[in-house]
Amino acid sequence: MKLATSEQMRELDRRAIEERKISSLDLMERAAEGICAAALELLEDKPARCRAAVLCGAGNNGGDGIAAARLLFLEGVRVRVFLAGQYEKLTPDALAMTGKLSECGIQLEPFNPEDEEQRTWVKRSHVIVDALFGVGLSREIAPDSIFSAAVELMNRSRSAVVAADIPSGVSADSGTVLGCAVKADKTVTFTLPKPGHYLGAGGVLSGEVRVCGIGIPQELVRETVCAAQTADEAFVRAALPARKPDGHKGDFGRVLVGGGKVGSTGAPYLTAAAAVRSGCGLVSLGVPREIWQVEAQKCVSAMPFPLPDRHGELSYKALQEILERMSSCDVLALGPGLGRSGDAARLACELLRRVEKPVVLDADGINALAEHMDVLDGRRGRVTILTPHDGEFARIGGEITAAGRAEAARAFARTRGCVLVLKGHRTVTASPEGNVLVNVTGGSGLAKGGSGDVLTGVIASLLAQGATPVQAAACGVWLHGRAGDLAAKERTDYGVTPEDTAASLPGAFQSALENGTATR
Repeated sequence: MKLATSEQMRELDRRAIEERKISSLDLMERAAEGICAAALELLEDKPARCRAAVLCGAGNNGGDGIAAARLLFLEGVRVRVFLAGQYEKLTPDALAMTGKLSECGIQLEPFNPEDEEQRTWVKRSHVIVDALFGVGLSREIAPDSIFSAAVELMNRSRSAVVAADIPSGVSADSGTVLGCAVKADKTVTFTLPKPGHYLGAGGVLSGEVRVCGIGIPQELVRETVCAAQTADEAFVRAALPARKPDGHKGDFGRVLVGGGKVGSTGAPYLTAAAAVRSGCGLVSLGVPREIWQVEAQKCVSAMPFPLPDRHGELSYKALQEILERMSSCDVLALGPGLGRSGDAARLACELLRRVEKPVVLDADGINALAEHMDVLDGRRGRVTILTPHDGEFARIGGEITAAGRAEAARAFARTRGCVLVLKGHRTVTASPEGNVLVNVTGGSGLAKGGSGDVLTGVIASLLAQGATPVQAAACGVWLHGRAGDLAAKERTDYGVTPEDTAASLPGAFQSALENGTATR
């Protein structure tokens, strides 16, 4: 699904109102209907027995909240509306909704953080509507302001919170917190979701995100070109490589995994196992001779072979054999458990220089680039997928600023001409063209050593089967996350292991394919 920036949403609203002559009050009324519906879902009892608090600002986001308060009242909910801001600054539409609210006998009350009676009402409400700021907030909420007091009151309350458009204090474009921010149980956003609903702190603070149509014509939405989108189930289903019913193992790709060292025998095994579980026809695993027997005992479906080693790590002398084997392979997955010795790093850099076929680079394969970024630059025109976490990203010159992780990944991918998978909560896949895909699967069960090795195997497998580099990366991330989710259902986020995640990959594929098939 497209992720629209705050500027794009302003333009959509403008075009709907000015070009299509749609009433702005009608748009606000429909937005309020979505907010009201979400709030009613959170009420555990009959509406007449419940009460609500709406905290609003003077802008149109506040107008959405004021209109929602009227609709809640008409449903039988006892509701009070508190204005954090100046009445004189209400927008025309917010003022109009205030008039409709007063016709119901409800007055807009100035919010007073020191008023204990107001605070008690908010704290004891069954649901709170956060309508302080919309997606247009671009500066930090001052720590001693009435707005920060309102945010603090909502967060300290035990009430369920519905955010109108985006939790107040969250940047719609980056997901970063602007001073302080509301933690919502549900967020009702309008027309299109925003990057801030999924990225950074916004990915946690937004809670369940619901997209509500408010009457903006779909052709205007289709015409909006967004540089960011979510990688969701529909995207994965459409992008998965097709499986020929009469295909043989040679039709489904060949992956060579290179890595491993004494003390890190699990990493390359997990990568190879995940590649097999993801549909790859043939998976080979090149490891240091000293650990080859260990890998041979672990591997059943993948084919391990010994390579020259030095002090338990791959030696530079392994170069020629790897190059020869790559002549009959489609993708090189390089780095899991590789080690950081000079010899291993030198080997990794030389392979990157000389392998013409796609390379998926992970772990110590990425670390090997730290002092040799010219090697990555030299691969322009060839397929290179990097899968760093934030620490590895920093080692190769990536910088995450206030603009957020998506913008950092986008800048790196464009500058270096690679596909970048920046791992973490809401993993981001960025293309050399500047497009970004934000993942929506996975949880804390994946926050364990070895999970990244599984991801590398899935991406390499999909790439070998014919997916485009961006499809392989983004689909791999989604499938990896879904597999982790499935494993956690059985074993909890505490107990799930990378082996469990790899074993759950077939279920992840099944969930992506249950509404369609990738065969031809």
